[in-house]
Amino acid sequence: MVRSIPPALWRAEALATLALAWPLILTQLAQMALATIDVLLLGRLGPEAVAAGALAVNLYNAFMLFGVGVMSATMPMVARERGRMSHSVREVRRTFHQSLWIAAGLAVLSWIVLWNGEAICLALGQSPDLSREAGRLLRVLMWSLLPFFAYVGLRSFVAAMERPLWSLVVGLAAVPVNAAVGWMLIFGEFGAPRLGIVGAGWATVAANAFMVAALAVVLVADRRFRRYRLFGRLWRIDGERCLEFLRLGLPIGLMIAFESTIFNAAAFLAGLFGTATLAAHAVTLQIASVAFMVPLGLSQAVTVRVGLAYGREDARGIAVAGWTGFALVLAFMSTSATIMVTAPRLLVGAFLDPSDPGGVETFDLALAFLKLAALFQIVDGVQAVGAGMLRGRHDTRVPMIIALVGYWGIGLVASIVLAFPFDLAGRGIWMGLALGLGSVAVMLMVRWIALTRNRTGDER
Repeated sequence: MVRSIPPALWRAEALATLALAWPLILTQLAQMALATIDVLLLGRLGPEAVAAGALAVNLYNAFMLFGVGVMSATMPMVARERGRMSHSVREVRRTFHQSLWIAAGLAVLSWIVLWNGEAICLALGQSPDLSREAGRLLRVLMWSLLPFFAYVGLRSFVAAMERPLWSLVVGLAAVPVNAAVGWMLIFGEFGAPRLGIVGAGWATVAANAFMVAALAVVLVADRRFRRYRLFGRLWRIDGERCLEFLRLGLPIGLMIAFESTIFNAAAFLAGLFGTATLAAHAVTLQIASVAFMVPLGLSQAVTVRVGLAYGREDARGIAVAGWTGFALVLAFMSTSATIMVTAPRLLVGAFLDPSDPGGVETFDLALAFLKLAALFQIVDGVQAVGAGMLRGRHDTRVPMIIALVGYWGIGLVASIVLAFPFDLAGRGIWMGLALGLGSVAVMLMVRWIALTRNRTGDER
């Protein structure tokens, strides 16, 4: 079927995917900028504040990323309804309303746990001083989850409507809001109280509240969005649509959790080999994370494009949308891998000073890790876009199982075995990560091929 598709259709799909993807990519980078600003501001308070902040943020991120995964179900569900009936209003509004109720439920459950952040940190063996400061930060930071989950729901809706530029504008506008509030509250500038580390938490709350409020205003004011009357009768809970949303969203949340926690575990393993290995690991991961924003944005665009074709019951459209996204990701990640291999010193030098005698070991380790990271650029991009392709078809349960097996059953075990019995240390950790990502990529694409061949099969 794929071979019989005319080239003009491939070109049109590539243009449509790229037009949808570039604002999503930049929106992801804006989200990274928010976190980076907080780290930079806390760095002016000293290493203890940075350490406590990192401890709090790691715990916070576990709940945040899971919630983002669940809330991202808004995207394929709205896209499917639009593909099924381009002028559908009622069904789109049903999904949107329930996404906000689910956002509230996820936030409340997260609050219950994060309120006890100090006790959790102590149970994980952290020092009492760091645990106390991390707990103080978490008791503020946790309030940002409700507006952030709601914002993800709104952002996913806008993306499914193929108008993601609004979420980019709002995301970029939130960066100076976060920086200004953080500066005032952390250091007590312009007459504001000096809150120290807690000020960073309030800055995140303010930025997330700003994003959801600004995007809500757009949805009310914009003529194309206004006809959906998205905020009318929000108090009505639709049990059937809620369950449908959770059946699709919970596996996505768990899949993201499996992926994020394997990198957390890798950081813990790297720390066992000393400060230099851990620092080099962190720098390499930061470089790889920036590159990953492109396949992440492309995967979201592919989810929408596949979802539209899925709603139309257009088998050829599903195949074209999926394979186009796959080709675009393959092209970009091949380029990023080439850059990592050919210019590693330039990339690592942006984070570490090669002329610093005390940092030579860290710099050399980061160079070695980056070359290994280059090896998994392609498979990392493929697993991201593969998951997006399958989400567009509303297939999330099997990919969740694939993620569990690939990341934890293969990736983590391989990292431990290569790092310790094979005595490869940090290099072994990155080899294991590459093996885990590669196995997930292969299994997801096998799943996609099976579904595209079996058009009438049960895809859920």
